[in-house]
Amino acid sequence: MNPDSKIYVAGHTGLVGSAVWRRLQFKGYGRLIGRRHAELDLERQSEVEAFFDKERPEYVFLAAARVGGILANSTYPAEFIYSNLAIQTNIIHASWKSGVKRLLFLGSSCIYPRECPQPMKESFLLSGPLESTNEPYAVAKIAGIKTCQAFNRQYGTKFYSVMPTNLYGPNDNFDLETSHVLPALIRKFHEAKVSRSESVEVWGSGNPRREFLHVDDLADACLFIMSLEDSSFSSLLADPFPLVNVGWGEDLSVKELAELVRAIVGYEGQVVFNREKPDGAPRKLLDVSRLTALGWQPGISLEEGIRDTYRWAVEERRI
Repeated sequence: MNPDSKIYVAGHTGLVGSAVWRRLQFKGYGRLIGRRHAELDLERQSEVEAFFDKERPEYVFLAAARVGGILANSTYPAEFIYSNLAIQTNIIHASWKSGVKRLLFLGSSCIYPRECPQPMKESFLLSGPLESTNEPYAVAKIAGIKTCQAFNRQYGTKFYSVMPTNLYGPNDNFDLETSHVLPALIRKFHEAKVSRSESVEVWGSGNPRREFLHVDDLADACLFIMSLEDSSFSSLLADPFPLVNVGWGEDLSVKELAELVRAIVGYEGQVVFNREKPDGAPRKLLDVSRLTALGWQPGISLEEGIRDTYRWAVEERRI
């Protein structure tokens, strides 16, 4: 990519898409394309194809998706599999038809099996059963990886897949019914501090271990991958598992996370774990050696990132 490249960020107002957009602007890319849902329904193939025919983007960051935590995935499995399959299929197909030079598809670490060996390597894809609580979403994301791979093999496209770990940061979702664990904890502890509640309930046992990455680090990694020299990019595409994990490389328990968030927010009450609620996968730690071997490293520590996210959420009145 160069500063004059025409770049489409699908989902540019969401958590990941907005971070990619900010990073592109910071790096001096001036021809950015974004559309809100009211302007372009990505689930409608005719609208997506008409958009690509008109705009003719050269590069695509496919960050648009329906996302949510355990509760949302369990409550709306049909919406999660249908919406994500429709969005990604329409964009990938239209990108091929319009001659997009490179496409980066954003997936999720939930594509790996529930009982996956740790840390999870890219080669562990499809090596065992998925976690049941988010299986529809995971199946859709795996289909996206395989769609990119199929187009590359048949048409010689350069469509690559990135699998980030659990993300957080500005523009995150703080709705307790649809959010992921970290923003949910931030909101719960903040509201408990304001209302002076004696305790805060956290779902599950607190034992599962999770890895977290600030979304600005992910955006930096996405630009790094998209800007690789042709030889490096082509070698990644030629791999039997053409995807790359993006994470911090370290994890912590949900209990440890809750204590960290509690301290940052400044809540002094008790933390109560509801063991009747689901835990999800026991552990999700990514092997990030493929990406670090290319020369990329994350830079925002978890404590620094949570402080930044909490400050943003309060200032923007999201909690």
